Amino acid sequence: MTTLVTVLKGGGRYDATWVERLARGVRRHAPAFDRILCLTDLPLEVPGVERVALRQGWPAWWAKMEAFRPGLTRGTTLLCDLDTVFTGPADALAEPGLAAMEDYFHKDRLSSALLRWDGDDLAFLHAAFAAEPERWMAAGSCGPVPNGVHGDQVVIDHLMRRAGVRPAFVQRLYPDLLDFYDPRRAEHGPVVIFIGDAKPDTAAGPVHTAWAEP
Repeated sequence: MTTLVTVLKGGGRYDATWVERLARGVRRHAPAFDRILCLTDLPLEVPGVERVALRQGWPAWWAKMEAFRPGLTRGTTLLCDLDTVFTGPADALAEPGLAAMEDYFHKDRLSSALLRWDGDDLAFLHAAFAAEPERWMAAGSCGPVPNGVHGDQVVIDHLMRRAGVRPAFVQRLYPDLLDFYDPRRAEHGPVVIFIGDAKPDTAAGPVHTAWAEP
């Protein structure tokens, strides 16, 4: 069983449309995923997507920590951000093996935009965070942060290092797979990653078409 997991937390700019468009891209370009699962606190109904309720009420990006709940998935699992756009073949993301996207700005640090593991192998992340969520959500809990933004991926990176678990980086495993969106050029892919304020709904050209077309 291969599962792609995404997280939709209510109250932000994302809604069911983003889930539907991500799922459509996955079905077209990464059919090796048997299951698409969305953890959410909203009454989501998207064909082909399994809705699973968030349990904890953790705010904003911290809701992503529920993706590591024990028993949530079996087999290869990929956590994927909602603003990811698939424009070409991406079945490599469904291959087995611990891997993460390397942070765009900070080398040798992971990004939770794409994070892959097997079954309950990363359940220790959920256990540690759930035991002391206020501690881990507090800035400085993981030491200095290179870009000054304390978020879920900082905690994930810290807890994995503490446990001696180091993922391979997707960019090194598959050098031609990820492409970071740049408004100065039209063609992107096969997996387009958005950094900062840029998002698929405000992108131009073929990337926006790939995201928005039915």
